Amino acid sequence: MSQEINSRIVGAAPAGARDTESAGRAVREMFTSIAPRYDLVNHVLSLNTDRFWWWRAARTFDSILTRPDARVLDLCCGTGDMTFALRRRAYNGSPQIVGADFSHAMLQRAAVKGRGTSLAWIEADALQLPFPDAHFDLITAAFGFRNLADYDAGLREIVRVLRPGGECGILDFGEPRGLLGKFYRVYFKHVLPAIGTVISGVQGPYRYLPASVERFPPPEEMLERMRAAGFREASWTPYTFGVAGLYRGAKEGQKL
Repeated sequence: MSQEINSRIVGAAPAGARDTESAGRAVREMFTSIAPRYDLVNHVLSLNTDRFWWWRAARTFDSILTRPDARVLDLCCGTGDMTFALRRRAYNGSPQIVGADFSHAMLQRAAVKGRGTSLAWIEADALQLPFPDAHFDLITAAFGFRNLADYDAGLREIVRVLRPGGECGILDFGEPRGLLGKFYRVYFKHVLPAIGTVISGVQGPYRYLPASVERFPPPEEMLERMRAAGFREASWTPYTFGVAGLYRGAKEGQKL
């Protein structure tokens, strides 16, 4: 199954995108357009549940975050909410924590929110990270990995910059099953885009969101992709009945 999965490029596919390069450009433009009200829209649409998801995901990695020498990367960090959640769990306020995103507008807002902290912000493409091999002890991505133009390439790049035995946590949306899933899909496909468009004043991104969740691999396939990329002990923990969930894996090899 691993060979079959790796033979297909699967990633974000915004309307009009013809290849991975144009898909990446379209995603960057979308997030730039909604940056001014991104935080407000997220809190409203999730009924503030997003704050709990970030806290719960960060808490999962306390064993790393409480090490003063740890190096941590929050990938696709947007305006930095997951980055701040990691910092709050960290030893004496923070080990070395870096937030990276390819949207300059998003990073500007993260930097303003992070004034007075030791957090660092870097504008970077998640598929071509400007870091050396085996550099980080922990890499997280909260609701951003799903927007990569090539999921497998993104996983391989995460593995490259993780130290042997280093951990990865990918927090993203899912699709609940059963009766809850039916109500959720109505909300996600019809109500959410309408509210997001009204608050942000921009239409396209919040119509793209439910389509991107539908396109994202289901947990079983995503875990197989993680193992194929070089993760061991890959697991998925559903949050809020599967509305979101945390993919967790450790890079193969012994810790240095």
